[in-house]
Amino acid sequence: MKFLKYILTGVFFGIVMSKSEAVSWYRIQEMFRFQSFHLFGIIGTAVISGVAFTWLVKKMKGKDDQGQPILFQDKDKSWKRYLFGGTIFGLGWALTGACPGPVFVLLGQGYLVMLVVILGALIGTYTYGVLKTRLPH
Repeated sequence: MKFLKYILTGVFFGIVMSKSEAVSWYRIQEMFRFQSFHLFGIIGTAVISGVAFTWLVKKMKGKDDQGQPILFQDKDKSWKRYLFGGTIFGLGWALTGACPGPVFVLLGQGYLVMLVVILGALIGTYTYGVLKTRLPH
């Protein structure tokens, strides 16, 4: 029962993603073709919310669920990792029509082809872990 809150949060996330049409392949294609503001609005809202909650956690010296202080590490100023990683992520998103969160929502909606996307993401993550020390960072 310890993980019930995480399962319920995931179910809520899936419902919100589904109802807001953020998992719709057509909405994603509209975004990449600059034909609709819908997903840009959702992503912008998420970014603004993330910035606001991060600021709030820092300001109020927030603690995690175990009572430990939440600490934020400074990001590396190197731009190459973000450029290459973002490009690969964006290409995968455009080709599959889904990013990591919606992939599981789409699988839950019965789109079994998303298992291929999940498997590809896991293989890519594993490959990065194996090659991480050999890549420019």
